Amino acid sequence: MADAHFEHPRLAAVYDPLDPDRGDLDVYAAIAAELGARHVLDVGCGTGTFALLLAGRGLEVTGVDPAAASLDVARAKPGAERVRWIHGDATAVPRTLEADLATMTGNVAQAIVGPDDWAATLDAVHAALRPGGHLVFETRDPARRAWLEWNREQTYLRADIPGVGVVEHWVDLLDVSGPLVTFRGTYVFASDGQVLTSESTLRFRECDEVSADLAAHGYAVKEVRDAPDRPGREFVFLAERPAG
Repeated sequence: MADAHFEHPRLAAVYDPLDPDRGDLDVYAAIAAELGARHVLDVGCGTGTFALLLAGRGLEVTGVDPAAASLDVARAKPGAERVRWIHGDATAVPRTLEADLATMTGNVAQAIVGPDDWAATLDAVHAALRPGGHLVFETRDPARRAWLEWNREQTYLRADIPGVGVVEHWVDLLDVSGPLVTFRGTYVFASDGQVLTSESTLRFRECDEVSADLAAHGYAVKEVRDAPDRPGREFVFLAERPAG
């Protein structure tokens, strides 16, 4: 079940306007070019920003996401017909896809909290890649304790969105239990005073833990890079489905 900020139609509709700077996707587009990828599987594609970016550059793109409301937003965007959209998690992707590259941008990898779900995701992506294909994703370094910044004072924003009106949004940290961090997002719509909330839990995995998980599911970890837009804060994994 997707979190409300992806699944509730009113929240999905304001997701992009509340986070308009997607410079974080540049590194993934650059990696796709670096690897010469022609067919990309975007796992957790959300409202389709990255999938449509790649499709606009002539790549074949398949986007999969469990949040129907987010996919509705994606399908309504210009150029959406260039992307194959799948409603579901990674296990809904055909094993015959033969993608060159699979990506999990933003918080997607961390939002896959349960060990069984994480294992199923890695297996499903592995099956959907061609031999020699790559999986690329990011995850926050737990040592940086990013959750210390998840409070109203540091996350509050106010946006005047065309056709919607003023929306206020902030995040409050609710709980830290080992590797699991739970927070609540609050959204206030000035047009009618409606207040909506969305609770989310992320899993913060250590670098060695992720590497071990990838190896256990048949990947070869080629490199762990720094995120250029957030240096020292995240691990960017490049893993390959071996050709042999």
